[in-house]
Amino acid sequence: MSAVVEGSHAIEQERDEDEIDLLEYWNILRDRKWLIAAVTGGVMALALVLTLLTTPIFRASSTLQIDRETIKVVDVGGLTPAESPYDEDFYQTQYELLQSRALALRVIQDLKLVDNPAFKDDGASNKSAEVKGAAPVARGLQARERELVDDVLGGLTIEPVRNSRLVKIDYDSPDPVLAARITNAWGQAFIASNLERRLDATSYARKYLEERLAQLKNRLEDSEKQLVQFATAQQIVSVGEDKPSLSAQNLTDLNASLAQAQDARIKAEANWAQASAGSGLGIPEVVANPLIQKLRENRTVIAAEYQEKLKTFQPDYPDMQRLQGQMDEIDRQVAGEIENIRASIKAQYDAAKAQETLLTSRIGGLKGDVLDLQDRSIQYNILKREANTNRELYDSLLQRYKEIGVAGNVGTNNISVVDSAEVPEHRHSPRLSLNLAVGLLLGLFAGVLAAFLLHYLDRSIHSPRMLEGLTHRPVLGVVPRLAEGMTPAQASADLRSPFSEAYRSVRTGLQFATTHGLPRTLLVTSPSAGEGKTTSAMELAHNISQLGKRVLIVDADLRNPSLHRLFNVDNQVGLSNILAGDTDTPAVQKTREPNLSVMTSGPLPPSPPELLAGDALPELLERLRGEFDIVVLDGPPVLGLADAPLLAHRAEATLLIAAAEATRGDAMRGALQRLLSAHAHVLGTLLVRFDLKGKGAGYGYGGYTYYAYGSDK
Repeated sequence: MSAVVEGSHAIEQERDEDEIDLLEYWNILRDRKWLIAAVTGGVMALALVLTLLTTPIFRASSTLQIDRETIKVVDVGGLTPAESPYDEDFYQTQYELLQSRALALRVIQDLKLVDNPAFKDDGASNKSAEVKGAAPVARGLQARERELVDDVLGGLTIEPVRNSRLVKIDYDSPDPVLAARITNAWGQAFIASNLERRLDATSYARKYLEERLAQLKNRLEDSEKQLVQFATAQQIVSVGEDKPSLSAQNLTDLNASLAQAQDARIKAEANWAQASAGSGLGIPEVVANPLIQKLRENRTVIAAEYQEKLKTFQPDYPDMQRLQGQMDEIDRQVAGEIENIRASIKAQYDAAKAQETLLTSRIGGLKGDVLDLQDRSIQYNILKREANTNRELYDSLLQRYKEIGVAGNVGTNNISVVDSAEVPEHRHSPRLSLNLAVGLLLGLFAGVLAAFLLHYLDRSIHSPRMLEGLTHRPVLGVVPRLAEGMTPAQASADLRSPFSEAYRSVRTGLQFATTHGLPRTLLVTSPSAGEGKTTSAMELAHNISQLGKRVLIVDADLRNPSLHRLFNVDNQVGLSNILAGDTDTPAVQKTREPNLSVMTSGPLPPSPPELLAGDALPELLERLRGEFDIVVLDGPPVLGLADAPLLAHRAEATLLIAAAEATRGDAMRGALQRLLSAHAHVLGTLLVRFDLKGKGAGYGYGGYTYYAYGSDK
């Protein structure tokens, strides 16, 4: 059963180690609440004293509006590059300029702060400068002004107003009037310096452009002269900008004429090919000729008449011959007209062909001229482009020069004062409420830090959970700390007291500690002396005897015994006598309580470990088991002595006592290790002198607070 309990306890302990116990942290703070309160109070008192001793500082504030660009009085771009409305670089630049050393030096010079008492030094440098002459005095004044820059900047604060173009200038000074003066002067100096930078930029630009214009003018004149000289030498005639030369224009015109001539020649050739083939009656000109058509109509009429008369007369009949002669004449006339038309078509073809040949020959000649002109125009074009480029540069710079002249004379500014600084009536710092609040926070932080530091430096056992974590053994009970002036006997006499209830709870736990109930022999010990082991042994023996069990409590501390004094019995004969072999003298003594007997330590032996290591101890325990139901051994401390491990080895069970806020954790681990190395069966631990009211359920053992359930409040 104990193995199962220990296994479940180990699993729970492993799980708890992986969790953050906020309640434990809270109890650490609660245990040391007076330390936290003292540290917090001290820090707040220090903050109060420092606040009262600190020189009051007054803050004066003014507001500026910074626009990204100046007012567009004239539609001329500024000299500085245009900024994007969403670009913060411009405004960040203005904020840095407001905090520049140059601006601070300007304010110092404008207000003559060197002579102001707030910035006055001991005058040693001025005295030494006066001795050496006027020039050193001037140099000393400039040096003093530069020395004041850091002091003046130390009181300045620039506060940009979010999502706006406003910026606040704050200045802190013990003198409220001086703070207002410096704040207003700072804004005015910033505006003036901004205007000066613009004017300087305009003057520099105009001077630069004047020099560049003079250079470009000379260069333009040279390039135009070279162009004219080259054109004259090469006989290049320009008919206008972006227009071809005369030869090129002629070549273009001739190419168009040649195309028309070729088209006419092709048409004439086609007409002649048609006219030269066949009888010629199908020629379009023949078909369209009215004379030929009239003749053919007459022949048709005569032919019809001839055929009609042929039915009556022979072909040699005079009328028939006359008609035949008329038809032959008509045929001759038609043939003559057709030949004339053919001759006309042939003449048109020959003329078109001759014109094409002439144009082709002329174009061949112009091609050579154009190619030669193009070869000579390469350098001409180079000179012409250079002249055009110089002219464009000169025109653009001249236009810019005129624009800058207009913009420079306008004198607009993009910075304006929205609110001027007024003399502050209330101090800005130190602020008592804020400093006390900060002192409270710092004090709480320092107090909490000190509490945790002392807690982790303090190795004493504070809670049942800590004891259980150190030993990995169950805590069988928690005995509350007694009230001031109350003795264990008085607390034990009250059966309803938390003290008595705690030991009865431990007694109940011991009844289930072994398979046969209460252990037959129980050693009660502790890591060091003065940790409540004797009181615990007596209370356990007393409570077990109330169950009707025969109980013997043995004072096994052969170095510093105390049971004979607590029970007020004789200590002439006791445990040491029996272990030494004197078995004739009875060593067990009755007490006032029924079922409870006591065996004192007897005379102190010279070497207790030799007595305890012999065979007499197990024989005695075996004999006592037959006479009593349980034997409670009040043992010596574990650490530093060999007695307790020897007793634990012989006892059936061991109960390890720890005193809250007194027993050290390393001492408890060392004691447990010594007992386990002696093969002792450590049932568990018992925490005594625990402050139940102060800590209570905060350490995970809230059940112990019910020891007082039903008792008088």
